[in-house]
Amino acid sequence: MLLTSVMVVLREVLEVALLLSVLLAATRLLELRARWFYIALLLGGCFAVIYGENLAKISQAFGGVGQELVNAGISIFIYILLIVVAVLLLVNWHKKHYKLLTMQFVMLLAVTMAIMREGSEIYVYLTSFWLHPPLLPSVMIGALLGAGIGYSLSALFYYLLCGLSQRYTLGISCIFLTILAAGMSLQASQLLIQADLLPAQEPLWDSSRLLEENSIAGQLFYAISGYEATPTPLEVVVYVGSIVIMLGIIAGVYYRISRD
Repeated sequence: MLLTSVMVVLREVLEVALLLSVLLAATRLLELRARWFYIALLLGGCFAVIYGENLAKISQAFGGVGQELVNAGISIFIYILLIVVAVLLLVNWHKKHYKLLTMQFVMLLAVTMAIMREGSEIYVYLTSFWLHPPLLPSVMIGALLGAGIGYSLSALFYYLLCGLSQRYTLGISCIFLTILAAGMSLQASQLLIQADLLPAQEPLWDSSRLLEENSIAGQLFYAISGYEATPTPLEVVVYVGSIVIMLGIIAGVYYRISRD
């Protein structure tokens, strides 16, 4: 149970932790106060518990696919929020103090929603062992180890971003926001396939021999890019299309700014 808990919690924590590291690096780049970060942690944690407590009822809604629909909606919403963050980050790099409060609010909202979604999964997983006291110590230790590994990796990534020159920090932050956002849209498509709202298809390839999804490296790639060992054609189209759309928006904004 120890190793299982490590992998379960690591999978849920990594994605949020890496998103936090990029947004905190952007906050430092623009010399903003990090108050939004602490508020997002508090709100996300509270909403995660509320969502987790009501997950059984939500799952039964909409003909038994309520959880898939809600999580897909959250993922799409975060994708849109990350586009807004990337655009405002780019604009603020060239025009200081442009809608900084709006940017902080959008970052707060994105992190709150991400913590709520991933935190609710951890909450449900851990509380399922309350009635099994012999297993609880190993489960809790594994959860702490998984969370520690996830946040240690994100802290390392944060300091790497902050150690670069500001121009490189800006560019890499926009790239990682794009990749993380595309992962969100990919997860939304997978959830909609599970809900039978999108067609199920045969996978295009199977890369599990090269990189297992359940390995630590696989979990890291999943958190960064939404790695899927057996993607379907639809999932590939959604993933690539999401990247193209976001990069197109960023490029258009950059072109417009450079002309002003």
